[in-house]
Amino acid sequence: TQLPNYPTMKLLHFADAHIDMANYGRHDPETGLPLRVLDFLKSLDTIVDAAISQRVDLVIFAGDAYKDRSPAPTFQREWGKRIMRLSQAKIPTLLLIGNHDLSPAIGRAHAIQEFDTLQVPFIKVLDKPQFLKPEDLWDVPVQIIAMPWITRSAMMANLEMSAVDTTEIFSNLESRISSLVEEYINEADKSLPLILTAHASVEGATFGAERMVMLGSDLVLPTSLVKDPRLDYVAMGHIHKPQDVNEGNHPPVIYPGSIERIDFGEAKDDKFYIIAEVERGNTKVEWKKIEGTRRFIERRASLMPVLSGGEGSNENVTEFLKSQLPKDMSDAIIKLVVEYPREWDALIDESALRKFAADAFEFHLVKKPKIEARVRIPEGQVVSSMSPLDLLAQYFDSSKVNDADELQKLAREIISEEG
Repeated sequence: TQLPNYPTMKLLHFADAHIDMANYGRHDPETGLPLRVLDFLKSLDTIVDAAISQRVDLVIFAGDAYKDRSPAPTFQREWGKRIMRLSQAKIPTLLLIGNHDLSPAIGRAHAIQEFDTLQVPFIKVLDKPQFLKPEDLWDVPVQIIAMPWITRSAMMANLEMSAVDTTEIFSNLESRISSLVEEYINEADKSLPLILTAHASVEGATFGAERMVMLGSDLVLPTSLVKDPRLDYVAMGHIHKPQDVNEGNHPPVIYPGSIERIDFGEAKDDKFYIIAEVERGNTKVEWKKIEGTRRFIERRASLMPVLSGGEGSNENVTEFLKSQLPKDMSDAIIKLVVEYPREWDALIDESALRKFAADAFEFHLVKKPKIEARVRIPEGQVVSSMSPLDLLAQYFDSSKVNDADELQKLAREIISEEG
């Protein structure tokens, strides 16, 4: 029997833009924008350019446009410019609502509400669970099951669940979501590709450093739901570590990750967007690395072995710490974590280190002084042979306690009274 000629559609999938993450660096004098925001916008431009140049059939953004639901108007303008480019190029684009886009207060607008309110051509905001057919998608030959970030209260309202027994509702919520998705799958046209997009955690996914879980309301999808072979692609958002949760199998369950490094927890992660050729039962995925993302470099140094057993100096400590930094620091965000005995604090020349790291975009020195955990007993002596006053004197001496003589005198009086 000859197989039907199923349509193939080209999809661009990205997530977790967080374009207003300005937690490092300075402002650009020309635009007035934080330089880090320009980093995120540069990555977003790369993605929009790719969608337009490759004439993709559909763009799915799987949630979290900003760091919170109240972005400054300037950041909204910059996000809007990029989305409007997709609209003007007549590229169908779906914007899924993530946890950072959503207000916890019922009735409050979410961060990308304006695209829905203004009915921007070729842009659709997905702010509730829904099943979209080609007629809902500008006649693109595909079907979409959308599962945006939803608080438990919103999901209960959407599913018309009673709040009589809260414990029972919470324990059964994931199964109700699975039932809803199952209904959508059964409703789907089996001759067209079927895509699930969700902003949520998935059982078995590897988390990066950034895990913004809304306490008591983090939507976790079971693996059986996202790995259902009746699906042809699963476009996920929320977890910043790039991964295919169903690697080597159908359907691909893809977290593309954030579009720029958020913090040092993502220092070693490359950044991607996805180009996928989706058809029934067969999807080809291409990971597109976003070039030119800003480097985060973390180094750790311990002065314990350097200084133990001998006198240190300001010069040799600083030279040692310089040697622990990377040779090429140009335009990178650098963090040097230093562990050292507390008494050596004055030997760390922070200004010299900052001058040495002048080529870095930003330099962070994290000082972690250590206190000697044990007091050394003089050689040839054992604790049992020493009186309480002798031990106390030893402690005062090693800790360089002020007024040790006065304290020792008080201790002698106390011990005498107890005796």
